[in-house]
Amino acid sequence: MAANPVRARRADRARIAAMERVLGIGGVFFRADDPGGLAGWYEKHLGVKQTPTSYDESSWEQDAGPTIFAPFPADSDHFKRDDQQWAINFRVRDLDAMVAQLRAAGIAVDVDPEPYPNGRFADLVDPNGTPIQLWEPAAD
Repeated sequence: MAANPVRARRADRARIAAMERVLGIGGVFFRADDPGGLAGWYEKHLGVKQTPTSYDESSWEQDAGPTIFAPFPADSDHFKRDDQQWAINFRVRDLDAMVAQLRAAGIAVDVDPEPYPNGRFADLVDPNGTPIQLWEPAAD
């Protein structure tokens, strides 16, 4: 007799609900030719506070909200370059204001003209060439 797929999905959901899980992203770590300069760029243009230099300082805190953790196929063009292994998506409150701020600083930003059920998106790259996606979640 074949396994009941509905029962199997319920069992998986129950197992996942009962297991210990991570609470969120604790850090994003990557290589850079100029780590200090790149950290300064993220702070100046996107408001991501630089890593504290002592335990007496607080680190950047993100607002609570949805976070997607999604492996992509190895041949995905989402990462702009074949050798690029990761990308980051930042939630923003006001996409238009963020885009205007970045463009005023001379940073090229491509706004996706398509509004999606989950919100609006724009793409840019950091000085290292790392793709960044900005996401304004759809209003509830």
